[in-house]
Amino acid sequence: MEKDVKIPRHIAIIMDGNGRWAAKHHVPRVSGHNAGMEAMKDIVRAASHMGVEYLTVYAFSTENWKRSKEEVSGIFKLLVKFVLRDLEELHQENVRVRVLGDYSVIPDSARKSMDETLKKTENNTGMQFNIALNYGSRAEILRAINRIVQLQREGVLPQEEITEELLSRYLYTGEENGNIPDPDLIIRTSGEERLSNFLLWQGAYSELSFTDSLWPDFTPKEFSSMVEEYGTRDRRYGGRQEKK
Repeated sequence: MEKDVKIPRHIAIIMDGNGRWAAKHHVPRVSGHNAGMEAMKDIVRAASHMGVEYLTVYAFSTENWKRSKEEVSGIFKLLVKFVLRDLEELHQENVRVRVLGDYSVIPDSARKSMDETLKKTENNTGMQFNIALNYGSRAEILRAINRIVQLQREGVLPQEEITEELLSRYLYTGEENGNIPDPDLIIRTSGEERLSNFLLWQGAYSELSFTDSLWPDFTPKEFSSMVEEYGTRDRRYGGRQEKK
């Protein structure tokens, strides 16, 4: 990557295509998720070395519970495997891990692994790696509104209009996780071009980038190329570019 490339402060990724990768290679779906976990590890390392401040990945959505029990169980077993194998490297890389979503309802072994990860990395000062786990953006927004209303009824918050700033404070990306800035760039793999209930509020002005690569085939080289392409874009946030 060239030295003058503008690095996004926050990159979010919809890691799509594990199942299709498995079908393409004639292996069980859980093998596709395993290959996807390996790809995630490479991208986390690449983003950290690149100087990205925040990396958010869509690991398990609120809708993913509809999948077969075997597949869901396999995904969470892989999460435990990832933590056991790679937690020390994340810690050595000074990466701080946070969770977006209600992970209290996931299997005990996976929840305990995440608790261990959060505790071990909580004081790290490098890239913040956000794992969206049992996450859905609509549920997140409703949760924030209900929490604000509850606090207003209890007298903790004043009875005033709910503003964008107030709502943002109570999203998963708000105060509880260090006030994560909105993503500059959202990447989706596998050729699909939709957000799928991911960071709908935060992604209002994000740049979007899509690739036909299935997630397990997504490489740090392609990731770097997409970041370079992002650097050529003119972000106006609804404004108009002035003529020179």
